[in-house]
Amino acid sequence: MQRITSETVCDLFDIAATRRIEVACAAAFPAHTLMQRAGLATARLAMAIAPHARTVWIACGPGNNGGDGFEAAFELQRRGFAPVVTFCGDEARLPPDAMASLRRAREAGVAIADEPPARHDLAIDALLGIGSTRAPEGTMAAWLQRMRSDAAPLLSIDVPSGLNADTGTLAANASPGDKDATHCGARYCLSLLTLKPGLFTAQGRDAVGEVWFDDLGCATVTEPSVARLAGKPISAPRAHASHKGSYGDVAVIGGAPGMVGAALLAASAALHAGAGRVLVGVLDPHAASVDAQQPELMLREAESLDLSALTVVCGCGGGTAVRALLPRVISVAKSLVLDADALNAIAVDVGLQQLLEARVRRGRPTVLTPHPLEAARLLGVSAAEVQSDRLGAARMLAARFGVVVLKGSGSVVAGDGAASIVNLTGNARLATAGTGDVLAGMVGAALAAGRPPLDAAREAVWHHGALADRWPENQPLTAGALARRRPG
Repeated sequence: MQRITSETVCDLFDIAATRRIEVACAAAFPAHTLMQRAGLATARLAMAIAPHARTVWIACGPGNNGGDGFEAAFELQRRGFAPVVTFCGDEARLPPDAMASLRRAREAGVAIADEPPARHDLAIDALLGIGSTRAPEGTMAAWLQRMRSDAAPLLSIDVPSGLNADTGTLAANASPGDKDATHCGARYCLSLLTLKPGLFTAQGRDAVGEVWFDDLGCATVTEPSVARLAGKPISAPRAHASHKGSYGDVAVIGGAPGMVGAALLAASAALHAGAGRVLVGVLDPHAASVDAQQPELMLREAESLDLSALTVVCGCGGGTAVRALLPRVISVAKSLVLDADALNAIAVDVGLQQLLEARVRRGRPTVLTPHPLEAARLLGVSAAEVQSDRLGAARMLAARFGVVVLKGSGSVVAGDGAASIVNLTGNARLATAGTGDVLAGMVGAALAAGRPPLDAAREAVWHHGALADRWPENQPLTAGALARRRPG
């Protein structure tokens, strides 16, 4: 059994691939083996989470996820715990393995109750697994709400009930309200056979809490993965015999009137992420010619920059002023990061879209860093549709426009023809103005240093989130302070 962290390197498999792995494994073992292993793994994790629990409530559903719960109850009962099972379903319609596990639990003396216990020290959600296509309702929804709003720890088997294992979307009546999400107890999820992408993006991360993984002895069965957890980037030390030209020049173009700070944030981030030189093409004609707080930044007129020799970060605070520069930026820039208002301009201009597609066909390094609404504009859909399938949305954008970082909980890094990457660093403290500009600058610095676009994006996203994860609790996280932290 393995605890999944931001440094874990692992493949992610969708529901279809997981089902194929399950069929292959089941054929290789005696009947009921996988469920017995799943129940034992669940019981072991439950005992580690709540070693002194007096009452363990296990809510079991009508399918094999419920069978895993019955089997966990059997194992806990044998080890001196007091599991109380509630069953939401029809025994006559249970799958054969689940029925066998229910019989084992009863024969071991497990209490099967019609109602949840008055209090519990640990709850185990075994209601719905990856095969569920309906939202929890009635008694099942009520039990979920009770488990998720209680102060006791909650352990979900395979996936939290109501969570789409492929997309990370949570059924409306399976989603705890803001109050419950704030005050509920610790959450854990034991993913079985495979790790699923929905555990790590969209609403998945809030729903699952801490993720553990057990392959149930099926590690040798291979299937194509849909995405990866890429883990912590490996940073090579800089050569002693190097100079500022060794790490490239970044030019930030943005900062229209009233938004100069966004361009300076991106530039500061690029500087502190290791770029050799950082130039700033500010679009506000009345902006100061020097940043007294960071004199290392070289402010220039955007039109004067030799883009063919530069890694350009374009769009941060660009407003409508950036639109006129985009044809030249897209066509000429040596390497390019497009963010914010540059993306909004491209979304409404077919000519700019065609220029960007042509740039990608020429093999020019290009990275887009949209948040969900910007991605939605580029795709011509709603932000809700993007969030309902974040991996799919990122792949569609990458097929047209190069490497894409779809920001948000579980940021997705996608490149055309490459396995998508789901990032596990970062937290809600990044939900403040300007942190996206900081990320764009960090990506720019990595591109300027010669990193391939997919690697530059992946590494910058990981480090950006890791800085937030290490941020001192007694200090506010602001974009300006974040930009000045050295990644690594």
